[in-house]
Amino acid sequence: MSNLKSGVILSEGEELVMELEAELWSSSSNPIARVIGEINRILSLFIGVKKKGYVVITNKRVIEVRQNIACWCFNTGKRVTYVLPSSVKEVGYIKEGTFCGCFCQAYSLYYDAFTQRTAILLKGMHEEETANLVNAFYKTIQSAQ
Repeated sequence: MSNLKSGVILSEGEELVMELEAELWSSSSNPIARVIGEINRILSLFIGVKKKGYVVITNKRVIEVRQNIACWCFNTGKRVTYVLPSSVKEVGYIKEGTFCGCFCQAYSLYYDAFTQRTAILLKGMHEEETANLVNAFYKTIQSAQ
């Protein structure tokens, strides 16, 4: 069994492809936005609020984990969703200008399944890294079908 940051326990014969931590505090990969997001995270930590999000991709499933913690230690909610790779019908990434519409780019990985659409802001990635990530995700879901 592997020890993942998300807390997901893999099944027998299941292999980890990638574990992505979602950026829940800042609005882009821009260093200024990341600093503002980090300040928000630290201020929230002082009042005891934490939030974490992960997308875990294995050879058998796609797992979404979102956890909220209040008062430094009380788990106020955890949402774990399993998505079968065969139900994912589209995967890609979105590149958006965030500072005055054009100066700083934000990259989000998204995928559409039959029941939902998930998009997560990628932390500190550039276009080439994002494209490689999307290609790896696509190859995983393609081999699972």
